[in-house]
Parts: sequence; C-alpha cells; structure tokens
Amino acid sequence: MAPSEIMPPFLSVRVFEAAARLGSFARAAEELGITAGAVSQHIKILEEFAGQPLFRRLGRGVELTEAGRAGFAHASAAMAEMLQAGRAMRAGWRGKRISVSTPPSFASKWLIPRLSKFQEQFPDIEVRLSADMTLVDFSGSDIDFAIRYGPGGYEALHCERLMSESVIVVASPKLLEGYSPLRASEDLLHLPLIHDDAAERDPSCPTWSMWFAARGHRREDADRGLRFNQSSLALEAAVAGKGLVLAKRQLALRDLASGALVAPLDESHAPVSFAYWLVWPRARRFERAQIAFLEWLREQAIEGDPVADQTA
Repeated sequence: MAPSEIMPPFLSVRVFEAAARLGSFARAAEELGITAGAVSQHIKILEEFAGQPLFRRLGRGVELTEAGRAGFAHASAAMAEMLQAGRAMRAGWRGKRISVSTPPSFASKWLIPRLSKFQEQFPDIEVRLSADMTLVDFSGSDIDFAIRYGPGGYEALHCERLMSESVIVVASPKLLEGYSPLRASEDLLHLPLIHDDAAERDPSCPTWSMWFAARGHRREDADRGLRFNQSSLALEAAVAGKGLVLAKRQLALRDLASGALVAPLDESHAPVSFAYWLVWPRARRFERAQIAFLEWLREQAIEGDPVADQTA
C-alpha cells in the first residue's frame, strides 16, 4: 500500500459488508449484536470516507448504489480472507474439531446413531453438531460444512449429493396386531394416520390424500390425524403405535432394521425430488478432521442398506 493511501475504518467495513449482504440495517444489527443506530452510524462514517452514498434507503430495506456495489465486492472478499486468516491461525485446534450444521430430524434419526463409529475410528476428533433449519451464513460462523435436505444448486456453495431420499409407508407392529395381513393400499383405509409437516417438506413428497388418490381410493379423513413439524417426531409417534406415516426412508432405516417399525405393503419406496447435500464455501480449505469426517460421511451414505431386502 502506498504511504499516501488511507485505509477505510475496518469496523465500518465489517458493518457495511453485513448490511449489503443482508439487504437490511436491522438484520445486520441482529447478526453483529449491535443496535440499528450503530449500524447507521458506521455506514455514515464509511459514506463520509467514500464521499458519496453507498446505499439507497428503501421502505423496509436498503440497496447498494453503484459505488456501494463496487465496494461490496472487495469488502466481501476481505471478510472471507479475514475468516480464512483466523482459520489458519487456529489450524492446530481445527485439526481436532469439526462443526457441522444439519436438519434436526436428520441429526437424530440418521447421523447421531452412526457417530459412535466415527468416534471409535477417530477418538481425538471432537464433533460439534448444530441441529437447526436455519441456513448457515458461512462468512460469519465457525460451521465447517452443512448437510441440507433440498433441491441442491445452492448459490456460491460447493454442493455434493450425499444421498437420495424416498417415501415409504411404515407403522409399528403393535398397530397392525389383529388386522388381517395387509397386502394392498385398500387395507389401510381404516387405520389412523400421522402427518409429517416438516419445514423442509419436499413438494414431490405425497400427502396421504395424494397417496390414496394415486392408488384409486378416496379417503374422506385423509387429512385428519396427528401432525408434527419434524420428521423425527412423526416417526416416534409411529413407533408408539399412533398411526401410519409416509416416512422419509433414510430417516426410518434404523427403526425398520430394529423392528420398531415395519413396512406393511409389498411395494417399492417412491423416490422424491429432494436429496441430502453436503455444502460448504467453494474456497474453503479443510484440515485433517474435516477431511476425515467428510470421507466417513460418504462411506456411511453408500454403506449396505440394512433393510433393503424388506422394502425395495
């Protein structure tokens, strides 16, 4: 840098980057843990430095001016480099710890039951799970990578399909006691139903009304029954004998393998359009722990299916 050049105030640049990325002073304040007034003050400082407006104030948000857009491209890159610098400084620490974001139901029904295998293989690596539906802001968190259920193609991120998903009818053996053998969809017309209303619902995943209609039946009470906003809760209700559920098969595998759930119909599972994806920033450089966990995840995803013969 030439001696005559003046650096913009770093804290103000950080605030500017957050406000520009989020399109809102209020959301930037929330992310940075400061007041909206403080955000406005930092933007004012930076606009005085620039000698021109960086934002246009809209009704409930803001948009960048031409000067703001030019500055944001560099500010965003600078924040990414700062985060990478921090990662490099903590390389020894990060070599023994990983942070993963994952949907709650995937964590509880698929990932956590398998984690003991990883811990046996890598006892020196600490795994930290963040189980929530909030999309990760990789520029402002310590999350190494995320597992997401969705259509893929997430902008500005590396996206790797971990495994596909399908839907299958499952129930507790206790629920089916006393019923004659169930061989066809009409045999389910009088059994109680459970509904999976998870936030990450796949549009191609059928409701019970759709499922019965596709098989030529009309069930008047197909929309009635217990409803849950997480797939894992719908599965737990099914294990407890509360009804049939159209389950995400990957999440139901352990309960099917243990016999806590059964697939009563002799029909194949129906593929859906969503899948489980591994995502992380394209420029991310991983240490030993992250590489080991990613390789282990891939192995788990392609491992033999313990109930394939029962449901395929």
